[in-house]
This record gives sequence, structure tokens and C-alpha cells, in this order.
Amino acid sequence: MKALVLAGGTGSRLRPFTHTGAKQLLPIANKPVLFYALESLAAAGLREVGVVVGAHGREIRELTGDGAAFGLRITYLQQPRPLGLAHAVLIARDFLGDDDFLLYLGDNYLQQGVTDFARLSSADPAAARLLLTPVADPSAFGVAEVDAEGNVLRLEEKPDTPRSAFALIGVYAFTPAVHEAVRAITPSARGELELTHAVQWMIDQGLRVRAETTAGPWRDTGSAEDMLEVNRHVLDGLEGRVEGKVDAHSVLVGRVRVAEGAVVRASRVVGPVVIGAGAVVSNSSVGPYTSIGEDCRVEDSAIEYSVLLRGAQVEGTSRLESSLIGRDAVVRPAPRLPQAHRLVIGDHSKVYLTP
Repeated sequence: MKALVLAGGTGSRLRPFTHTGAKQLLPIANKPVLFYALESLAAAGLREVGVVVGAHGREIRELTGDGAAFGLRITYLQQPRPLGLAHAVLIARDFLGDDDFLLYLGDNYLQQGVTDFARLSSADPAAARLLLTPVADPSAFGVAEVDAEGNVLRLEEKPDTPRSAFALIGVYAFTPAVHEAVRAITPSARGELELTHAVQWMIDQGLRVRAETTAGPWRDTGSAEDMLEVNRHVLDGLEGRVEGKVDAHSVLVGRVRVAEGAVVRASRVVGPVVIGAGAVVSNSSVGPYTSIGEDCRVEDSAIEYSVLLRGAQVEGTSRLESSLIGRDAVVRPAPRLPQAHRLVIGDHSKVYLTP
């Protein structure tokens, strides 16, 4: 079985971060979210992986390499425009050949991985196998209607009246039958070839489409709120380790990881927290569920439940929380305004000045 990882989306909900970089490379606990997907595939025993990339393909190639660091062999497939998930399968035809394959959306985080799903898909092949999870608001997702035996009867994209509570979470297994399906469908109203339409075509043709469910933590890291929540999940499993320098005037409480080359001075850090290489935390308070990236600076500030990307600076900030701070961004107090006021006021005016 091969794998196909989709990493070509534009990430419109994560702008402005995705104007300057791939959303799949945004960090979770200081590691790109794409890397969690690749590690999951390697742990499942897959070795041949195609990565579909788009406008930020060069950045992904440079950071991810040939896959050897993950125990994988990666082939990069360029998607000229984000024309839908089924279009990504279409352009991957030569790479996939006649092999079964597992498809994984590269901006998704699935805590328990895909080992069991891949094993079952190999042992009991179906034309398509979908991984589902129950959600509180199915109308916000692609939804699968499943019978008592686990056969998928129908798929709907963000239905007003969902037929079930089971949402598609971006992990699929396919046989080569999917190639005819993606050629048979036409673009949706938004101009994309929808994978849900291809799977529905397979169902309509009488092909076997199966569903597997998981209740484990899953998240589509498509928004800042999602990024912070996935960061929380990952940090919950963090093991504390100090490889950098922590001075005698600092206090580390709980599970705190200080990378080699990082410095903590005169600060209190309450875990789970990860501090990247080259980062400096000085005279500050860092609260739980915070990831501080490489070469960041946190000085005279208080911060918690936040993610700082590489090179970010936070200075003199009394309290910062639930924040996602971009690469090389600077957060500091505004200059104080002068106390004097100069006014030119017309007749019969009233002006109220704050003290």
C-alpha cells in the first residue's frame, strides 16, 4: 500500500500566515503539522508516499526532504491550482499506479495515528474505506450515512439536515477503482473535483464502501483556534526535559522542555510548555500550553495558551493568551501619548477629556 498526502491547499482561514508559508508547515509543539502525518504513516508501515504540493511546494520540499528522516521515500507531485481533493488523486495517477493507497490530508492531526486503519484496509480491501468520527455539529463537515454493518450508503457535504453525526476526517483508503471515479465526476459549484462526489459515484455503481469510526482526538488545523487546541493536545503528552540553560533565579513547574541552545532567565515557566532552540525567556511568566519557537524572545511579559512561531518577539506585555504569533513578528507596548492636549473647538461645542 502506498500513501498520498495532500499538502497543496491555500489555507484561507489561516491568513495572514498562509500568505507567506504553507499551512501544513505551521508548528504544533514546535513541529510542523505535516510531520505528524508523515510520522503516522511511517509508524503504520507505509514507505512509498506521494506528497501533493501547491504554491508553497518549494518550502515543503526543502524542509521535508526525500523522506529519509521519517523512514519514507517521498515523491512530490505538483498541483498547479487547488482544484479539489479528487483532482489531487487525478494528478497522482502515475505515482499510484495500480496499488491500493491511503489518502491523508496533510493539515489534519489524528492523535492515535493510522496504524489500525491501514492494517484493516490491507486485510479487508474495499473500493473505499473512510475514517469517521462523531461530532457535535455534523452540518459543518462532510457527513456519511452508514448502515448497521458499516457500509456507507450516502455522503453529503455540509448538509442542513445531517443524516448522521459521523463526519469525514480526511483519512481514506482506496483501491485502484477510485481512478475511474475521479475521471467520471464533474466540478462542483465551487469549481473543484470533490472527493465526496467520487466516493458517492462508487457507491452508486454498487462498489463496496466501508466506514471505520474513531473517538480519539482529531482536529483539522484550519484556523488559529484549531491550531491552539491541537497544540494543547500534543503538549498534554509532553515529557519534560531541560537541555538548554535555566538560571538559578528561574522556576520550572511541571512538564517543561527547554531545547539545547535555549535560555531561561529570572522567569517562571509552568508546563506543559516547549521552548525551542535559540529562544530566550527573560524576566517573564510562561503559562501552560505554550509553544515558543526557535529564536524567539519573551522579555518582561506574561504569556500562556499561545504559539509563537520562529523568531517572534514579545516584550513588555502584561498578559498575552490564546494567541498565535507569526514568524519574526514583534509584540510590544505602544508608546505613551503626551499628557497635553491642543484643541481648536467651534462655538457651543462640548469636549470630554479622559484624565
